[in-house]
Amino acid sequence: MSLITNTKDLKTLCKKLHKADFVTVDTEFIRERTYWPKLCLIQVAGPNDVAAIDPLAEGIDLSPFYDLLQDKKVLKVFHACRQDLEIFFNQTGKVPTPVFDTQIAATVCGFGEQVGYENLVNALVKKKLDKSSRFTDWAHRPLTAKQLKYAMADVTHLRPIYEKLMARLEKEGRKNWIRDEMKDLTRKTNYKIDPQESWKRIRIPSAKPRALGILREVAAWREVTAQKIDIPRGRLIKDEALAEIATHPPTNTAALARIRNVSQGFAEGSKGQELLVVVEEAKKIADKDLPQRKARTAMPPGLGPTVDLLRVLLKLKCEESKVAPKLLCVAADLEQIAAFGEEADVPALKGWRKKLFGKEALDLREGKLAIAVAGGRLKLVKTRAK
Repeated sequence: MSLITNTKDLKTLCKKLHKADFVTVDTEFIRERTYWPKLCLIQVAGPNDVAAIDPLAEGIDLSPFYDLLQDKKVLKVFHACRQDLEIFFNQTGKVPTPVFDTQIAATVCGFGEQVGYENLVNALVKKKLDKSSRFTDWAHRPLTAKQLKYAMADVTHLRPIYEKLMARLEKEGRKNWIRDEMKDLTRKTNYKIDPQESWKRIRIPSAKPRALGILREVAAWREVTAQKIDIPRGRLIKDEALAEIATHPPTNTAALARIRNVSQGFAEGSKGQELLVVVEEAKKIADKDLPQRKARTAMPPGLGPTVDLLRVLLKLKCEESKVAPKLLCVAADLEQIAAFGEEADVPALKGWRKKLFGKEALDLREGKLAIAVAGGRLKLVKTRAK
């Protein structure tokens, strides 16, 4: 096991890794008490090298590693990588590229949805992981040999997992099935936080534009403030409190303190006073500048049975192909297909998904295909419908 704590050794390692076709990468971080995740350890493995990089080591410059993440000739292999990519984006303003996520690849190789790393190690590497260090304090120094062994396993086993998944994808002609998903992982918009958009994640009972306008402004204030003082947004003030503030705007400290999940101390403190100013300013927003909730497209009546049939077809095709249902077609898209047929703008009616499921879904909707039971099993039967 190698723990890198200085820039010189990091440069030497990365020089070797730049020559590899792919490297496996993982991180250890903590974020329970902060807004920004605190990067505590980076694990990386190439064909012949395995190392842990200590980003907390005094004086270390991580630039050589970040340059490796941007080397387009070297594929970066992760498992369930969105949080890892978010961390690297926060650190550098860039998303690693190109990337390969073994969790996504596993969804088209018969391992179900969101399969865990431990399950893949058991199934493909035939080994068991020691997870006793899973909840360790990765910010504490020095790191123990046990911690490093646990951390290294997250990249050493990832090498054969990647190779075996790739072999399956190539054998079954499915490499292109996950191409768009891998590209999507590297979009900056996945990781770039726009405070003015943060209100959309909050449930609010009112759909009135004025309430939504207030919610937009107080949510943006919370996001910026939480970033600035580096605490979780919910620890500053909870979603439920912002929703109530937007619905019933307080005009003074006493009214703010009566909001559920708002303490007297917060209301009387500097942050509470800032929030009251934001609420007052939001009341002055011109009507034309207020946000609107997008109305959900009304579905024609009587779609339920058709959606149910499409759901059965989806399950049948997923079992036959060993593809996770959510990768093929989500529930909301089944409704769109049932309602609008070929006019539905959904992934299931494009590319490989259409070949595997979408075309037969349309035929089923149009009555050109039926689902029957034969020998205790479901099968698809063509009809004479035109």
